[in-house]
Amino acid sequence: MIAWIPITFASAFLQNLRSVLQKHLKGRMGTTGATFVRFGYGVPFALLYLSILHYGLGRVLPVPNGPFWGWAVVGAGAQIAATFLLVHLFSFRNFAVGTAYSRTEPAQAALIALVLFGETITLPVLAAILVSVLGVMLISVARTTLTPAALVTSVFSRTALIGLLSGLFFGVSGIAYRSASLALEPSLPAPDSVMQAAFTLIVVILVQTLSMLAWMLWRDRAELGRVRSAWRIGILVGFVGATASFGWFTAMTLQQVAVVKALAQVEMLFTFASSVFFFKEKINRLEVAGCLLIVAGVLLLLVT
Repeated sequence: MIAWIPITFASAFLQNLRSVLQKHLKGRMGTTGATFVRFGYGVPFALLYLSILHYGLGRVLPVPNGPFWGWAVVGAGAQIAATFLLVHLFSFRNFAVGTAYSRTEPAQAALIALVLFGETITLPVLAAILVSVLGVMLISVARTTLTPAALVTSVFSRTALIGLLSGLFFGVSGIAYRSASLALEPSLPAPDSVMQAAFTLIVVILVQTLSMLAWMLWRDRAELGRVRSAWRIGILVGFVGATASFGWFTAMTLQQVAVVKALAQVEMLFTFASSVFFFKEKINRLEVAGCLLIVAGVLLLLVT
């Protein structure tokens, strides 16, 4: 099996676990705090991964350049915005539906890559992405009367727009991270996707932590107290989040972002399981049908 495929599956599982933990945190602190926990508590683990690779395994540290710094900062900011919007979305819809809206990310990432970099997507891969996105749209109208008009208007509802914007920012961050990681390649004796991913991760997560910390010190110091008091679950969020990001960065260094994110739709399976078993939320037939379409899109991608 191609390396990026199992890495993506593992990252999708860990990302869903991180979202579950962040939803729990949402009841104990605001959206900003729940977003910060994902980055701030992840710094020690990101440093650990890089240290093991460099000092433990002797892998060469890359030398950052201008394009790397530019893309890393863009990606860091986009991911903060995407995570903030996703956590905020949990206040409006249940866990599964809230996550589903942001899963339009593969189609948006494909469009961004096409416009900015001229990356082409083959017809089978495009079909797989569209099948998964159709599943997301079906989930979004599962609690209303299903009509063609409802499918269209659902895209313009407040919750849908927040979710779509979250997906857009996730798409931008994925493109930026791939570009940053690949910008490091000439600095290494030979391409090392794992080291490129680890180095990109530590730079990005430090930028995110310091920028959000500065914001809360300026605007919301009380939230920092709530972040500190939730340190037990915060450490778990940090570990899961940093590990998932390490996986994403590695997979996106090896493969186009849109393709990786299309396979990552498998996260919806984990999301539905979490919604039912952890949050005791009810799932109806249309939501199940949408989930099956997402799975079908993943399977189509795997056989192309």
